[in-house]
Amino acid sequence: MARIKEKFAELSAKKEKALIAYIMVGYPNEAATMAAVRGLIHGGADIIELGFPFSDPLADGPVIQNASTVSLHNGTKINKFFNIVKKIRKETEIPLILMTYTNILYHKGYQKFIVEAKKAGIDGLILPDMSIEESKEYLEATKNMMDTIFLISPNTTKSRIEKITKSSSGFLYLVAVYGTTGVKTGIQNYTLRAIKGVKKITKGKIPVGVGFGVSTPDDVKKYIKTGADAVIVGSAFLKLIEKTPQNKRESSVTRFTRSLKKETIQK
Repeated sequence: MARIKEKFAELSAKKEKALIAYIMVGYPNEAATMAAVRGLIHGGADIIELGFPFSDPLADGPVIQNASTVSLHNGTKINKFFNIVKKIRKETEIPLILMTYTNILYHKGYQKFIVEAKKAGIDGLILPDMSIEESKEYLEATKNMMDTIFLISPNTTKSRIEKITKSSSGFLYLVAVYGTTGVKTGIQNYTLRAIKGVKKITKGKIPVGVGFGVSTPDDVKKYIKTGADAVIVGSAFLKLIEKTPQNKRESSVTRFTRSLKKETIQK
C-alpha cells in the first residue's frame, strides 16, 4: 500500500509528475508482457497498471477489448496472472496496480482475492464498474491492504467527488473523455476545466491522475501543465506492443516511455 504514496512523494520532491502505463497481462503472450514491463521500467514509467482480462470490459475501447480477448484465449487465468506479477516483483519495486472488473473479485471472494493480490505484489486496485454506493464490502476487504483507486468523470458533481475522494487512496482517476478508452478525440476543453475543478475540490488531499485517450507526449504535456498529478497511457502501449516484433519490444517500449516521461518533468 505504501509504494504508491511513496512514489508520489518522491516525484513531488523532484518536481515531477507521474507517468502511469497500462498493459494487458498475457497480450499477446507472457514473453511480450515481461518485455513490455522491462521497457516501461527502463523508459522511466513511475507506476505500472496491469490489466487482467475480462469477457465484457465495458469501460474499454476496441484496442483493450481486443487485448483482453487475446489474453483470455491464451489462457490467462487469475493464478497465471498472479504468477506473472510475482515474476515482475522479483525484478522491481515499482508500484503495481491491478485493473479489472468487480465480478472477478466477487466471484472469488473479496477478502481471498485481495490477500492473494497483495501476496503477489499488487499495491492498488482499479475497478471501473465499482460504484461508491456498492463498495462497502470491497473497502472493508482492502482496508490496510492496498489502495482503492476510484474513477470520476468531467461531469461528476462536487458532492460526489468529495464522497469518492473519501473512499479513494493512491490517486483519483479522472476519465478524460466521455466514452471508452483508446478513442482519440483530442484534448477537450471540458477535460481541462475538470482537472482544475477537481484539484480545487480535493485540495491536495489525493493526487489526481488523468486517463482515457492519452496517447502522445503532447497530450501528457498539456494535462500536466493544466495541473494533473499523473497521466495514464494505455491503448498507445498496446498498439506499440502489437506492431513490434518480440525481439524489439523492450527497446521500442523504452523509447516511447521515455518520450512520454520527459513531459512530466516540470521545467
